[in-house]
Amino acid sequence: MKYPARAIAALLAAACMAGAALAQPADYPKQPIRMVVTFPPGGSADAVVRMLVPRLNEKLGQQVVVDNRPGAGGNIGLAIVAKAAPDGYTLGVGAAGALSANASLYEKMPFETLKDFKPVSMLAAIPFVLVGHPSLAAKTQKELVALAKAQPGKLSVAHGGNGTAMHLSAALFAQMADIKLVEVPYKGSGPAALDVLAGNVPLAVVDLPSSLQQIKAGKLHAFAVTSPQRLPQLPDVPTAAEAGLAGYDSTGWFGVVAPAGTPAAIVNRLNAEITAALNDPAIQASMRNLGVEPAPSKPEAFEAYIRSETQKWAQVIKQANIKIE
Repeated sequence: MKYPARAIAALLAAACMAGAALAQPADYPKQPIRMVVTFPPGGSADAVVRMLVPRLNEKLGQQVVVDNRPGAGGNIGLAIVAKAAPDGYTLGVGAAGALSANASLYEKMPFETLKDFKPVSMLAAIPFVLVGHPSLAAKTQKELVALAKAQPGKLSVAHGGNGTAMHLSAALFAQMADIKLVEVPYKGSGPAALDVLAGNVPLAVVDLPSSLQQIKAGKLHAFAVTSPQRLPQLPDVPTAAEAGLAGYDSTGWFGVVAPAGTPAAIVNRLNAEITAALNDPAIQASMRNLGVEPAPSKPEAFEAYIRSETQKWAQVIKQANIKIE
């Protein structure tokens, strides 16, 4: 029997609709979702996740349970996620280090990011600030670079710890400016900023929460922000690119991943709910008060960004000969 073209088209459309219906996770979620956060309680990433949880609980109809598993630059927590069942009930929140740079920093890794995970959405971007003690002779980034070139290996720059995004930001700055800085690691951004305030080290790459009030009070001098755009909290401070390092961009970030093999329909459902939460004006305001920028993304875009960041930092790390034991 021959069917008319219109009937064949209708049958194909019906088949596609049926397939789409089957692909939808009609009963997802039917149990609590474990969110493995690779940071300790109280940090900005943990705080952002906990801001989102009430909204996700409501929209998903199940509890999202935060499980803090810090350590090894995020590798410990994400290793748990990599080994979990790909059913949407175990998710991970990892940062730029664990999801991109660590592959070049650590000799052995417990996972391969784009092989073992399915990116769901970026959550937030974390801009940093290059600050200095007000007594430093240089007042602009160009003057700072000139000073460093005149005194190679004499200027020190503090950062939040070996292998952190702040460390890599400082290394990228030195490479692009063609200067030699003595890098001084601290246990976090706060201690690094405090030592600049005390005059013990002239420069630091730090986050906004540890430096914003001191910058506004004139106790720290901000040379540039590391993000590609100026920050609303510091509208008069140029980006490093604007101030002379064209193409400079070093922004910390963190996002949600699921185990590889998680059905696309589940990933897309999670992405839709996370995006809606991140677009809520109240949540955005709370995030910005923490010094982070909401940064929702489609799974494909997040995957492409992780790939580009991995390649970028591999080059920086190799040139700077940075290793984590």
